[in-house]
Amino acid sequence: MKQKGEAELVDARKESRQLYWMVGIFSFFVNLLMLTGPLYMLNVYDRVLSSRSFETLIALSVLVAFLYSIMGILDYVRGRVMGRVGARFQARLDRRVFGAVLRATTLNRAPREAATGLRDLEAVQRLITSPALMALFDLPWAPLFFWGIFIFHPLMGLLAIVGAVILIGVALFNQLTTKKPLEEANAASFASEQMGSQIRGESEMVHSLGMRGAAFDRWQIARGKSLDATIGAADASGTFTAMTKSFRLFLQSAMLGLGAYLVLMNELSPGAMIAGSILLGRGLAPIELLVGQWAVFQKGREGWRRLAVLLGTIPEDEQRMQLPKPKARLLADQVTVVPPGEKQASLRLISFEVKPGQAVGVIGTSGAGKSTLARVLTGVWQPAGGKIRLDGAALDQYDPDVLGQHIGYLPQRVQLFDGTIKENIARMSMQPDDAEVVKAARKAAAHEMILKLPDGYDTRVSANTGRLSGGQIQRIGLARAMYGDPVVLVLDEPNSNLDNDGSSALNQAIKTLKSEGKIVFIMAHRPAAIQECDMLLVIEAGARRAFGPKDEVLSEMVKNHNEIKRSAGKTGGVS
Repeated sequence: MKQKGEAELVDARKESRQLYWMVGIFSFFVNLLMLTGPLYMLNVYDRVLSSRSFETLIALSVLVAFLYSIMGILDYVRGRVMGRVGARFQARLDRRVFGAVLRATTLNRAPREAATGLRDLEAVQRLITSPALMALFDLPWAPLFFWGIFIFHPLMGLLAIVGAVILIGVALFNQLTTKKPLEEANAASFASEQMGSQIRGESEMVHSLGMRGAAFDRWQIARGKSLDATIGAADASGTFTAMTKSFRLFLQSAMLGLGAYLVLMNELSPGAMIAGSILLGRGLAPIELLVGQWAVFQKGREGWRRLAVLLGTIPEDEQRMQLPKPKARLLADQVTVVPPGEKQASLRLISFEVKPGQAVGVIGTSGAGKSTLARVLTGVWQPAGGKIRLDGAALDQYDPDVLGQHIGYLPQRVQLFDGTIKENIARMSMQPDDAEVVKAARKAAAHEMILKLPDGYDTRVSANTGRLSGGQIQRIGLARAMYGDPVVLVLDEPNSNLDNDGSSALNQAIKTLKSEGKIVFIMAHRPAAIQECDMLLVIEAGARRAFGPKDEVLSEMVKNHNEIKRSAGKTGGVS
């Protein structure tokens, strides 16, 4: 699985192959121009000072200024190119990773990597644009600088090689030592963010139940673990960064000391002594930079690994044939459902058939499987066995976005997104159809209510808005479910937040949909919710207990109930 995901990441990276080559070419010239400083110092000490020629000094200085300006331009350009490489990589995979993260919530065995998928993509993008990756482009040219030091004197070259080997060893030891602390810090930070987000999302309940102190204490514990892990990782990484910097400075001083000794022995010129120290600093710079940027490099590598697992586990959606708009005929054939993350089925061998213009009430005790059926009917969850067919085609034959246009859904807990009421009803479409928005609102009996708001349909709301009541949010959610003229409407506890007027409006909306030949499913506890239902499906412990015309099913249930009471009474009398 991981290999497939990694191949997908590699393909996305290969799209910028030409840009990588361009950066490599720029890096060659940038590193070549880095020789400008050592060569300038070599000529100043060995020629200008000995000849005392102002003309030579001016000519060399002008040439150096020109070469450094060219180097600066090339370095700036390659930085901009890598920035665009990172942006292209992220843009190429944004939709893919976003879709995989969403689909993971519907799988029975969702990979843990789904929780951090989008953050992992950003981590890889930051690595691509970071100085750490640029150091990898400079690292292959380090031997060029060591070769230049060898030209000056073999002993100086030997010192440079020994120093470079020690620094590389420090870098490898850094990787082994800081890998676990960085992983622990990332996990603790994510857990802390998740808890904080959950508390913010339920801020009203936390405040109203006097839970602020308790919630803060628990969040502070998670926050403390995150801080401790982060500090531990920073300490480990900082130790190696300080060691690398100190050792590199020591090596440059040692190079000067060795060069001074060789000058005294008449084996080296003063200019070569200074130039050798500069060359050593430039040759070791990529290694020092990699050690200093190791946290970014490690996060990027871990992000790449987790993305490979995520994309390998959740393959890309296949292109499905565009089917015509279905008729309102729905068939459930031996449907068995295992909820994501569970091992036991919550629905078992459920079968029924619904025809156009019928409203089906689904009743049962809490936990019987009503909401599970709602999720399967909308395609949110896939059945572990059996099929649900809409106009003869199984639901998985439709593209998820296309299926959403044919099946409207009102969940138990209605959530609005940041935007206007119009945008929420239009399902956050970038180009909402005003006429369809109003049409859906009228069907949900929400049009007049919306017009009374400060900005009408342009009133801005958010996920945590306090402007709207639960009943108003419920009606807007119902309008959203009806947007686009779906042929099937699934309502999970639709009147849980509605007053009498809202319930009457809901029943009128169901009646209208029936007259248009649509199918309506109502998962309900309240008898008022099934008032307009023609059919009744009774679920008990995940199995179908009864299905048929509402009056027949209700009378049968009452008859069975009375028989059970009489039987219990007789048993009680005997005992």
